[in-house]
Amino acid sequence: MPTTLTMPAMPGGRSATGQRGSALVEFSWLAILLMVPTVWLVLAVFDVQRASFALTSAARSAGRAYALADSDAVGRSRAEQAIRVALADQHADDATVDLDVSCTPYPRDCHAGTSVVTVRLATRVGLPWLPASFGLGEPSFALDATHTVPIGRFQEVGDAASD
Repeated sequence: MPTTLTMPAMPGGRSATGQRGSALVEFSWLAILLMVPTVWLVLAVFDVQRASFALTSAARSAGRAYALADSDAVGRSRAEQAIRVALADQHADDATVDLDVSCTPYPRDCHAGTSVVTVRLATRVGLPWLPASFGLGEPSFALDATHTVPIGRFQEVGDAASD
């Protein structure tokens, strides 16, 4: 005698055959809800990392350009040019960078004696696809980079040549 199998009734009196195809819809919505923030997070991390690499490279280039110049005024203009080139190399041309140059032990003349030049760059990276909310401005991530160069490392100092 053939046996017939029947589906057990679900709680609430529904049968399991009424749920046909809903798993695909639930999976699709869950995938969309999880993948969109994940993709945004990956893109935001890549933007910040690219800007961080560009800023580090720009600080190193600016420090070397400043140290190789003959005077502080020429050094600053060369450092600014080096920053623009380094940022353009990483496709971060639109970044606004604050340049700060300090020297020790001669703070007024960086190219005197055995000065050590410290170049500090700071910028902010806007996070993609986030609008300005609640009047606080565009959401951004602050970055800074520092590079220190002894003057005598890349050029001969006048006092050392007289020995």
